[in-house]
Order: sequence, then C-alpha cells, then structure tokens
Amino acid sequence: MTARNRPSRTGTAAAETGTAVSNAARHRMVPAGATDAGARVAAALDLAPLIDGHNDWAWECRLNRDYSVDGLDGALASDTDIDRLRAGRVGGQFWSVFVEDTLAGADAVQGTLEQIDWVYRLAARYPDTFVIARSAADVEAARASGRIASLLGAEGAHSVNDSPAVLRMLARLGVRYLTLTHVHNTSWADSGTDEPVHGGLTERGVEYIRELNRLGMLVDLSHVSPATAHAALDVTTAPVIFSHSSCASVTAHPRNVPDNVLARLADNDGVVMVTFVPQFISAEYAVWFAGDKSTPAPRVTLTHVADHVERAREIAGIRHIGLGGDFDGTDDFPELLEGVDGYPALLLELAERGWSTAELAALAGANVLRVLRQTDAAFAGDDSALTRLTR
Repeated sequence: MTARNRPSRTGTAAAETGTAVSNAARHRMVPAGATDAGARVAAALDLAPLIDGHNDWAWECRLNRDYSVDGLDGALASDTDIDRLRAGRVGGQFWSVFVEDTLAGADAVQGTLEQIDWVYRLAARYPDTFVIARSAADVEAARASGRIASLLGAEGAHSVNDSPAVLRMLARLGVRYLTLTHVHNTSWADSGTDEPVHGGLTERGVEYIRELNRLGMLVDLSHVSPATAHAALDVTTAPVIFSHSSCASVTAHPRNVPDNVLARLADNDGVVMVTFVPQFISAEYAVWFAGDKSTPAPRVTLTHVADHVERAREIAGIRHIGLGGDFDGTDDFPELLEGVDGYPALLLELAERGWSTAELAALAGANVLRVLRQTDAAFAGDDSALTRLTR
C-alpha cells in the first residue's frame, strides 16, 4: 500500500468512465505463437504461475464497499476484478491484509483480522475462481484446478501490536509474510520513510526476525530503511522478500532498494518483487507527485517498470526477482499496466528485449514459489512450545 493522493478512484469521475474502457484497450494481449516473443511469454506462463507479491484489493473494498465481496466479477473502477485477473494470467496473489499505521494497538489488530476475513470470504463467494493457499503445494494445486491461489501478507508490524502471540495467531490463519514497517517506524524497526531512531533493528527486532524464521513466515523488507534491511539480512536464516519495491539506482526514492542490499539476495536466496507505483519508478513523476500537481503528470509506461526489472536482475540475479504491482494501493499506474490484466504486456516487453522462456518464468512466479517451498516446512510446523519470544 502506498499513500493515496486522493481517497479512491471508486466514486470519482474514473468510476464513471472506467467501465467503458475495454480490457483490450487496457493491455496488450499476447496471442500464443503470434510472434517469437509472444510465444516465449505464453510458454513461460505455462511453465510457472504468475504470482504477484502485493495487491490491496481488500483495503479498496474496506474503503469503498463496506467489505462486501458481491459483484466483484463485473467490470470495476478499481485496479482489480475477476475478469482482469484472468486476462492477466494471475495464478497466485499475495493479498495484502493491511491497515494504515496511524491505526494503533488493538484497533490495528482488529483491522488486520477484518482484512483476513475479507480474503476468506472472497474465496468462499467465488470458489471456482479463488482458493486459500498456505504453501507452494497449495499454489500448484490451485493452478491445476484452474483457480487463483490466494495467499496472505500482513503489511506493517503495527498490525501485531508488538505481540508475538498475535504474530503466531496470524501465522495460524495463513499469513505468509510480515512487512516489518509501513510508512512509520515501529518500536523495533526503522521505516525507509521516517526519521531513523533504531539504527535498523533493535534487539527485540532481531528476536522478531528469529521468530518469523521459526514460524516459516517470510520477512518482507519493503518499506524498511536500508539499515533495517541489512540488519534483517544479517540475522535471518531463511530467504527474505521485498513484496513491492523497485531499484534505488534507477529511481532514487526511499521506498526503493539500494544496490548493496539487492546484491545480498544471492547469498540469502530471497526475491525482490518489482513494483509498478509511478513515483517509485520514474524520477520525473516523483517530482510531480511531491509538488502541487498543477501541471499534467509526466508519462510513465511499462518500459519504466521493465528498466527496474532489468536492473534488479543485473544486481541480484535472475533467481532473485519477481513482480509486486501494488494494485489498488495507489491512484495511478503506468500505461499498459493500469490494472491486473497488464502482466502479459510487461512480460512481452521483456521478451522483446531478449528474455528467454525460462527467464520469464523465473520472474513471473517460479522464484517466489521456490522461496515459499523453502519455508513451507517451518510454516506447517507445530513447535510453539520452543519459542523464545513469549511477550
């Protein structure tokens, strides 16, 4: 989730026009075999499911639908709906179970539980489309049945109210990752968009990393400061992810990942999931976004995203990259990536830059599926008596 410039596009003029925009106009479909590049994209999506690291549809439905799950199979003004998920070839989605970090204490815990409940109700309402997934095997089974694997990720440790017990209960509900911070610092970790107070992680933060490893929950380093990322990589014994971040060496934004952090993913075997948020991928847009917005927004296209993907590959390696769009988490998205139907267009852009079928499959989902598989045994374990972090 990225701070919105306005409450939501739902209910604005975009809502009046969005449904009139056809899916064909919103993305470039990839006809299998139509070109060599198109054939490679089609083959890649046969090899691996497309798994996105971060989507805020639950938050969008909290803001604008009173958490209703009815009518989500129609054309919507939001970035996500069932038809566009299918058009985008999405096979697995980490749904962000997010509440803003201005919501504190027990209220943050309650809000997070409400978000989890929404995802479970989504899967129950559309059982032919979604199924709750907790493991790599669940993702593969969902794909075999033609459904979208619905994974859970909690964005910001404020959601556990500094309670290891709450963290463990989220794991039991199926939450597979915890983003250590959101916009503001927590009591034990520094955010990349707040004034640092801890120098990275406190000793309690180190214990939380160890507990996340023990539980098999992925440590998500999106939103954290570089010092926090380095500290977490120093401690973790499991692969980490960045669920929705891009490259600081391409666009110098505090939400992006410095090269010296990206370079550590090879030893850690983790994955950076490149995001599509315009102010993170275009320096010109970031300047406009931070200003008075009295002039038209600079153009941002999927080529900006592809540049970040290629930089992440250059520094971290082909095994350590993925996609985390942050759809329904901010107002605007690049041209041809305006919704969840846009992934094939991005893969086609990369194929036209020379990416092979295997490389496209790694990016699309094979890499993050590997990270899940490496942590699945711990996530399925029942060894709560062994925890060192009790309060």
